[in-house]
Amino acid sequence: MNKKMCYPGICFLAWVLFAGFQEVVAQNTELIAPEVETARTDAYEQQLENYLRHFLVEEYEARAAKQWNRDYSSPAALERSVSPNRRRWEEVLSPPVLFKTGPLETKPYPLGQVQAEWLTLPLGILTAEALFAFPEGASQQRPVPLVIVQHGIGSTPETPFSSGAYHEYAKGLLDAGFAVLLPMNLRSVERRNNVERYARLAGTSLPGIELVRVQHLLDVVLADPRVNAERVGMWGVSLGGMATLFWMPLEPRIKAGVVSAWFNQRRNKMAVPDERYSSFSPREEHAFFNGWLTEFSDEDLVSLIVPRPLMIQHGKNDNIAHWPQVVEAYEKAAIHYQRLNIPEKIDLVLHEGGHEAIVSEGVQFLTNWLTASGKEK
Repeated sequence: MNKKMCYPGICFLAWVLFAGFQEVVAQNTELIAPEVETARTDAYEQQLENYLRHFLVEEYEARAAKQWNRDYSSPAALERSVSPNRRRWEEVLSPPVLFKTGPLETKPYPLGQVQAEWLTLPLGILTAEALFAFPEGASQQRPVPLVIVQHGIGSTPETPFSSGAYHEYAKGLLDAGFAVLLPMNLRSVERRNNVERYARLAGTSLPGIELVRVQHLLDVVLADPRVNAERVGMWGVSLGGMATLFWMPLEPRIKAGVVSAWFNQRRNKMAVPDERYSSFSPREEHAFFNGWLTEFSDEDLVSLIVPRPLMIQHGKNDNIAHWPQVVEAYEKAAIHYQRLNIPEKIDLVLHEGGHEAIVSEGVQFLTNWLTASGKEK
């Protein structure tokens, strides 16, 4: 300690504490060898990991069978029968209560040839922000469907207008006649790790906060007479795919969804490291949510979306998952639609690419279900 900064009493106390610590360490070393203590603690850590992994993975099917009591006699009956699960899923995300505290602010935000707007909606200390763009010809006399376009963890609202893994799919939606809303969510692993820690302490989650931000944006955007408020879809890539799968069960205004580069055999992904796919642990702690794997593996979460149309996109060369496991989880998800005799409302695009959006299939799927020329009138 710097003598100039050390008062005699404080220095003495620090010396006593340090000496006491050294003595405890020395005594402990005399009582148990460090290598023995390390082996014992390692064994206990392994016990805990095995116990929790067994609960999450091996016991999942039996536990979920007791938690879900689905009634497939009709779409309405199914929605009613899963309402307790929907409430429990809301507890997993724990979205906070936020209020609008000012009017929506808009400013021009051109993106190349696209004439977009940047939206800012005050929600107390927070704001909800997004890009917003209309296709040519949208008007009060000719309102158009809207698609929420959600970027991933390494991207921004502008990214879906760019090439690369996104393949300009926001532009593809505009060209197909959709208005697009591109919410700004928090970018980067480090930032999400940081904020998720605070969110857990506060009894909420970052996806829950970002869901509420989008819901408030929808309140004002769907009041625009150029938007057909009854025809709203969502399409997210990567962590945007997570948002689509997480939010559709809690936001009934979203009538159809596309999940790109996210859907998985969730128990394996989160709890069973495997060289065939990447793991969130230990770097991406933001991706672990309290209670997620009690009953909400991806195929079960889909039953909170039925009977709304849903497309899953996954590339065989996408290392977020071992693709045969994605197929297995998808087949289980499809059962919910099959039992209601609406198998055409769920689709899997299994492609040879990687972590990316497949534009033509996604645009066609949303066109089929959200436009007057599609299947759902």
